[in-house]
Amino acid sequence: MEQWAETTLGNIAVKKYGIVDGPFGSNLPARLYTDDGVPIIRGANLSLGEYRFHNGDYRYVAPETANKLKRSNCVPGDIVFTKKGTIGQTGIIPMGTRYARFLLSSNQMKLTVDHDIAIPQYVYYYVSSPAIRAKIIQESSACGVPKTNITYLRAFPIRLPPLPIQRKIASILSAYDDLIENNRRRIQILEEMAQNLYREWFVKFRFPIYSADGAIDRIHNPETDPMVDSPLGPIPKGWEAKKLGNICAEVRRTIKPAKLPAHTPYIGLEHLPRRSITLGNWGTLEGVTSTKLSFNNGEILFGKIRPYFHKVGVALVDGVSSTDAIVIVPNSTKWFPTVLATVSSDEFVAYSTQTSQGTKMPRANWKVLTQYKCPIAPPALMRMFDNTIVGITKQLRNDALRIGLLLRTRDLLLPKLISGKLDISELDISVEQVS
Repeated sequence: MEQWAETTLGNIAVKKYGIVDGPFGSNLPARLYTDDGVPIIRGANLSLGEYRFHNGDYRYVAPETANKLKRSNCVPGDIVFTKKGTIGQTGIIPMGTRYARFLLSSNQMKLTVDHDIAIPQYVYYYVSSPAIRAKIIQESSACGVPKTNITYLRAFPIRLPPLPIQRKIASILSAYDDLIENNRRRIQILEEMAQNLYREWFVKFRFPIYSADGAIDRIHNPETDPMVDSPLGPIPKGWEAKKLGNICAEVRRTIKPAKLPAHTPYIGLEHLPRRSITLGNWGTLEGVTSTKLSFNNGEILFGKIRPYFHKVGVALVDGVSSTDAIVIVPNSTKWFPTVLATVSSDEFVAYSTQTSQGTKMPRANWKVLTQYKCPIAPPALMRMFDNTIVGITKQLRNDALRIGLLLRTRDLLLPKLISGKLDISELDISVEQVS
């Protein structure tokens, strides 16, 4: 095996602005934000190894503002670290985005790698590996909020194999991440399909009307077709309004974590993604001590703390959740699509936010939520909607479980590759083999 070099991140960075942090100060003034322009990289764009970079949810500044903060500009291929807050988060800015440059937030640092010394993708996988993340977290100084700095980053050690080996390691690991990202994009598309279907049919009341031969005759128009009064307001003729509490219930199965195996799946609010019904991420009960709630595969979890965070989705496993989540179970399986589409809708989340109690930590009240009015279509239309939503949720489950398998496989392989324990010359892993 060829010799691996022992060096530091500072030694593999480009000379000018190779390792820098975000603009000085806590936040840019609100007046400097724009609707488009140069995107700002924040913690929401990084992860603890679940994905390489989240290309979205940006705030923007004008190019003129970014020019004045040139030191903190970064480009595709740069590696970004969190220096304050969730220490251990990393990301590599992807090639092929519509943005030629980015601006760091004040809580982030970036590394621009000298390509003559190292492959950026290899360096990213090295610093995002579980062992290295743990080292960064452990060594970060704690002063109220855990934090680190660019001096620490410059001195951080890294083992570098020759460039061809770096390139091959990065290629192998990227094959896994490419598949993971493809599955995530498919999940996003499917969720948008479900949301749009619910919004068109049950919020805008624009649903298909069929002719006698089963073909779509036209789309219902709420402005010209018959509408009738209801507790929900005007709804199409033949529809009805039901209270949410009439079609589902909260279940509270309290449990002591000490009575369960430490590897039992645990979903806290931190595991619930925003605006996604696919709960593909969870931890374990190891270290959890206080009373929790049990949930079953297929039940719906709704984050009741700060409900405007829009954290609601379907559990993919049996497990235990934080008591800050509401476990929702339909009264019968036929109501599952309606309940899921309703409680994950923007309209319901807005209602739960408006009726929440408390100022600093507002909480949704289940007794109040049960009064929410749900539009119910005639049986034939409901069957069409139900079949579509059930099919989508099955595909979401398959894609999420596939992501979990790919992540676990990648994370088992990653430390062996970057430690040199595997003879890279004997490995030949392609995307087709991974899939």
